Amino acid sequence: MSNTALPGPTGRTPSAEPSADPREAVTRLFSTVDESVAELGERFAAAGYELALVGGPVRDALLGREVHDLDLTTDAVPQRILELVDGWADAVWTVGIDFGTVGLRRKGVQLEITTYRSESYSPKSRKPEVDYGTSLTEDLVRRDFTVNAMAVRLPSREFADPFGGLDDLQAQRLRTPGLPEDSFSDDPLRIMRGVRFAAQLGFELASEVREAAGAMADRLKIVSAERIRDELTKLMVSPAPRLGVELMVDLGLAPYVLPEVPKMRLEIDEHHRHKDVYEHSLTVLDQAIDLERSRGMEPDLVLRLAALLHDVGKPKTRAFEPGGRVTFHHHEVVGASMSKSRLSALRFPKDVVNDVSTLVALHLRFHGYGKGEWTDSAVRRYARDAGHLLERLHVLTRADCTTRNRRKAAALARAYDDIERRIDRLAEEEELNSIRPDLDGNEIQGILGIKPGPLVGKAYRYMLELRLENGPMEKEAAESALREWAREQGIGEDS
Repeated sequence: MSNTALPGPTGRTPSAEPSADPREAVTRLFSTVDESVAELGERFAAAGYELALVGGPVRDALLGREVHDLDLTTDAVPQRILELVDGWADAVWTVGIDFGTVGLRRKGVQLEITTYRSESYSPKSRKPEVDYGTSLTEDLVRRDFTVNAMAVRLPSREFADPFGGLDDLQAQRLRTPGLPEDSFSDDPLRIMRGVRFAAQLGFELASEVREAAGAMADRLKIVSAERIRDELTKLMVSPAPRLGVELMVDLGLAPYVLPEVPKMRLEIDEHHRHKDVYEHSLTVLDQAIDLERSRGMEPDLVLRLAALLHDVGKPKTRAFEPGGRVTFHHHEVVGASMSKSRLSALRFPKDVVNDVSTLVALHLRFHGYGKGEWTDSAVRRYARDAGHLLERLHVLTRADCTTRNRRKAAALARAYDDIERRIDRLAEEEELNSIRPDLDGNEIQGILGIKPGPLVGKAYRYMLELRLENGPMEKEAAESALREWAREQGIGEDS
């Protein structure tokens, strides 16, 4: 397809319903962005340079999706870009200037302008070598997939699609502008991007792309953990993360991203005493997403990672007991440690690492609830240990029920309904989210006549346990209980 051609309908219409006529999509795109883009095109053209909207914004406009930040490309080098936007942009940043990118904002619209370029990785390098190009077509051919290799020239609004991206968009197909082996060699992260786009857009990888991705999976070893983490994050919050995870496993990418996941493909014992852990985990992920949506939650990275990894400790803890019984004792403890190690290695933020590992550690706690025989103190501890993760723990625990036994599933659902009601009731009565002892550290010091130190902490923990056990206490009762504990501990006022 030439740069000047404006194609009509081709191929089947995918569920994403891309526009068959790019002119319609371009009109829609420009109706949603500020006139600043047209101004910028005129500004570059007057100085003798090319400028084009490129990549994601063009793809999303063709798909009828909302367009946010805008990506542009030009034959002007970064220093010339800075000169051209000087006095025009409201703000400029140069964080990516070493890679040819200048960021700017104009009237609330955020744009990134990147010089035509090609980039590649040497066999052992973790950083790409960037070379500037001289033409739009040369820039587009180095892009990851044809659906991201379409552009709109500015200020003419001429649609450019030299590699058939529109046809692939309509066919819901991910294909590379050139040979996939060359594309993945230039930037191995594109292998992960293909999986991510499949999950994000619901597209299929072309057969040659699948073959090259599987054959070159080990090239991911040279990609930084941070870049892999970012792709994994986008995959996990996509509409269909299960599809992406299955592709990672089937194509052999998972050993370089989440090696623990394919190891959950445990051989089923002859008595079928346990489920396929891998398939079970994918089902829990699906069910967590369904619950997430039904509860009005936004796509939740922490919850989805916890759903995928909640049973990751089972392979290491599987044991066969007499009679063919299969056990996974303490797999939640082992799994929490494994999750923390893996997510830390991928450079996830500490709060994400800690929250996911905490959910993995707690995901079995509810199964001791039985038929509601937990005391109020046990319910308090459950809510307190979950803390700010309580709503996510509710979702994860419910999603973890994948039994086909309808009676058992219904009983589990009723039991969890009951514990949620009890937590809500206690929360109204006692502010469960901020449970504290009835006496603070200063009050403990004053009552016992002791100075700050370990002894105060010990007394504080005792009072907290008492609070969890009995609920709120009157001040006099709390003081009396503290004094009695101190006498039993041999603590006097001169201690």
